[in-house]
Amino acid sequence: MLKYEYSPPLPLRNGITMTSYVGLLASHNWENTITDPEPPYHEVIFSGFQDVPIFGWVAIPPHAHSTIVATYGITGQLTQQWILKILGRKAYSQGFAVVLFDWRAHGKTAELSPTLTSDGLYEGEDFVKIAQGSAKMGCPQPFWFTGYSLGGQLALWGVKASASLATSDINIAGGAVICPSLDSERSLKYLVTHPFGKYMDYCITQELKKLAQKIHSHHPESIDIKVIERANSIWTVDQELVIQKLGFDTVSDYYQASSGLKILPNLHKPTLIIYAADDPLFDPELIPEIENIAADNPDIDLLLTRYGGHVGYISSKKCQQQYQDPDQWWAWNRILEWFKNRN
Repeated sequence: MLKYEYSPPLPLRNGITMTSYVGLLASHNWENTITDPEPPYHEVIFSGFQDVPIFGWVAIPPHAHSTIVATYGITGQLTQQWILKILGRKAYSQGFAVVLFDWRAHGKTAELSPTLTSDGLYEGEDFVKIAQGSAKMGCPQPFWFTGYSLGGQLALWGVKASASLATSDINIAGGAVICPSLDSERSLKYLVTHPFGKYMDYCITQELKKLAQKIHSHHPESIDIKVIERANSIWTVDQELVIQKLGFDTVSDYYQASSGLKILPNLHKPTLIIYAADDPLFDPELIPEIENIAADNPDIDLLLTRYGGHVGYISSKKCQQQYQDPDQWWAWNRILEWFKNRN
């Protein structure tokens, strides 16, 4: 396990406080925290696994040395994903080509196809197909996969898929993720045991229903609007909308099949996992299991921190000085540093 010291500002030394701050306040002033400009993205439609169209942005800087392929968490679309935009700005300025995409049932990808999510079962192959398509566009090798929250789970599936699919034409080096979802069943059951978790489940559910309604508006034959109305939790969204089309009898079966924790022992390319012990969205009893798996797999670098919340990792001024970071985005700084050390 990697040994790094991470320290947030004193008021954010609490997982719920950090997570709330990032979700409610940091999203409004993030552009004031970095000096790197927006890359000159151009829009691309990739052909994902099973020819599902995937919408993305691509930017290739002069003299690019490698490429990062990335996506975001459980809800939203590219235009809203400011945490992903921070990565794009920082990576592009450091010579990485950047490929960001709306994953299945999200953003413009949902407009192009009614194909629903699979929490990594097919999105892993999407990562690989996107990398192959990006290489043909001139994005340089090696390729690195990344994401955060549920997007982190998808990126881990991408690393796994890159070892099993025919990828001799491209160098997929590995991946790095921030606060990945690793066991949806246990974490969702944990989430609804406390008031903050219940609130988060409600908020995420409302956003998931908006995504489903968007798919219905573009592909009305694919989803019954009454089914969307019946869903009242993350669990029931998957129960009502997802599992039958993927061939699962129960939500539990689906979560077991797509579990990120299950695939960690089978990752055989360099993989960095940044994980906060105070993440309020995930069952803390997962941590010893993650540590044991990482200890047994030499290809996994686990960076487990005491603080950080859920995809927060805003660093204090002292912490920024300690690492000579240009800004407060500690986790992205560590990931870019880790990628460059392995290129």
